[in-house]
Amino acid sequence: MLGVDLLSKTANHLVSMFETNVRRSQEQLEKWLGDTGLMEDTKLATLTEMSDAYRAMAEDLLLHPLRFAGAELDLTRKHLALSYYTLARVVGKDREPVVEAERDDRRFQAEDWRKNLPFDVLQQAYLINSRAFLGWVENMEGLPPASRDQMLFYARQLTSALSPSNYPVTNPEVLRITWERKGMNLVDGGRQLLEDVRQNPSLFNVGMTDRSAFEVGRNLATTPGKVVYQNELMQLIQYTPSTEKVSKRPLLIVPPWINKYYILDLTARNSFIQWLVNQGQTVFIISWRNPGPSLRNKGWDDYMQQGPLEAMAAVSEATGEDRMNVIGYCIGGTLLGSTLAWLKKKRRNPVASATYLTTLLDFSDPGGIGVFINDHSIRGIERMLARKGYLDGRAMAFTFNLLRENELFWSFWTNNYLKGEKPAAFDLLYWNTDGTNLPAKMHSFYLREMYLNNRLVQPDSLTVAGESINLSEIDVPSFFLSARQDHIAKWKTTYKGALVHGGNVRFVLSGSGHIAGVVNPPYKEKYGFWTNDTLSPDSDVWLDNAEHHPGSWWPHWLEWLGQYTGKPVPARVPGNGKLEVIEDAPGSYVRMKAAQAAST
Repeated sequence: MLGVDLLSKTANHLVSMFETNVRRSQEQLEKWLGDTGLMEDTKLATLTEMSDAYRAMAEDLLLHPLRFAGAELDLTRKHLALSYYTLARVVGKDREPVVEAERDDRRFQAEDWRKNLPFDVLQQAYLINSRAFLGWVENMEGLPPASRDQMLFYARQLTSALSPSNYPVTNPEVLRITWERKGMNLVDGGRQLLEDVRQNPSLFNVGMTDRSAFEVGRNLATTPGKVVYQNELMQLIQYTPSTEKVSKRPLLIVPPWINKYYILDLTARNSFIQWLVNQGQTVFIISWRNPGPSLRNKGWDDYMQQGPLEAMAAVSEATGEDRMNVIGYCIGGTLLGSTLAWLKKKRRNPVASATYLTTLLDFSDPGGIGVFINDHSIRGIERMLARKGYLDGRAMAFTFNLLRENELFWSFWTNNYLKGEKPAAFDLLYWNTDGTNLPAKMHSFYLREMYLNNRLVQPDSLTVAGESINLSEIDVPSFFLSARQDHIAKWKTTYKGALVHGGNVRFVLSGSGHIAGVVNPPYKEKYGFWTNDTLSPDSDVWLDNAEHHPGSWWPHWLEWLGQYTGKPVPARVPGNGKLEVIEDAPGSYVRMKAAQAAST
């Protein structure tokens, strides 16, 4: 017991030293960034989480010395092998590296790393040390999976930030470019850094694309249509038909409000919306407002009532149809499920079929973002929300980028600011940086009731607009589309949601991830998808017995939808019904930037 107490005291002393260093580093960071107003309320929660994580690491190191000694011995062997490798290279012998970067790790792909011995040794030493550290954290004993994931996240951020590829004097490719360009790459990189700071007032985000190459309404979100309805939370767009006949029942899309709707309408060739119009669908979509502090008290109930419910009423008024098909994407699908369960309680039935695209209804495994789902983080976010009235969409984007930090942050850091390269014009990355804010009341409800407490799948546990809802009571036929590599809405978790949903349910699994698995036009003939009409209680059993199909899931889904579309009718032109045209698509709400919305 005395030895354990001594080890515990030593661990506490090490953690205390670590916390002091973290505070000092954070103070320096705040001085550099200025008063962002974002770190103030979240820094205590983040510091506590990091301290808890590193405290557990220190205690595990001291309480399990034999396991640590084994890891240390393996690390010593690898460094000894690296010494032999170095000596062999010095005398002109060619040997296989001790370790190599993963095939998809772009940090060390340049020939400069292999050609120059000091940098070759440096990157191998970094890989040896970082893998040993991450492996030690991953193999810590007696930890719940959520705690281990959180520790791995913080450990990964640390090792990724310390990569020699991120610094000019330890990156041979940057040094070569600096020599060739006589330092102008660093001058250009400095200009780009200043421009990115200017583009993101009060919150720095690394530039990911050439912003000047895109404009919503000019070369993005260009499918012809009109805004035919609006309220303080959304505009409703009705698209201009491209066929003489259309399906009798209209189609309403409820997109996520964490991002902007035009992910489904990037360019004409890749536009899901344009494809739907060309297939003879009367398409409506909600374009959510980018909220500021004036909408701080808008909650989940408001998003349901002023979102899909008012949109359904407007669609009926515009087309004369009392029933329609509805698509929900990501959190838009979560809201759709809530809405259908609420409508069932009210004995109303305006929806003929529901389609869920990469949608979480069950939040038992929230994917990569789960490292932020705990009381510490949520309390910190809620303090910030109470003061500001909204969550800055740019902060949300930065958080998601950290889930793949080397690909979505450090690679751009190196290319933009060290190499002085201008980011390429990429429509998807432009959309990714065009963030939306989230109202305080809604976001707090979403984090606590969905992510933290997982109440949506608990019968009659969640109350929405005065009704306790139950997903199993829904009797609307539904189509669930998930993506196999999705790290935001993991497919096995979305499968659990499909099992809870009432009615006739079909589940389809696409290849790729959260975006590419959905936006996969048929002409590309990519990824493929899996189908199995039997919903097994076990997702692995479902996949083992599923049939794989090449190409896009779009035509397969359209064939399923055909059961609920009704007979063809003459095409409907926006404004010819009872709703007047307000303005041309894509409308004004989608053009509002997160920083602009913050002043409203």
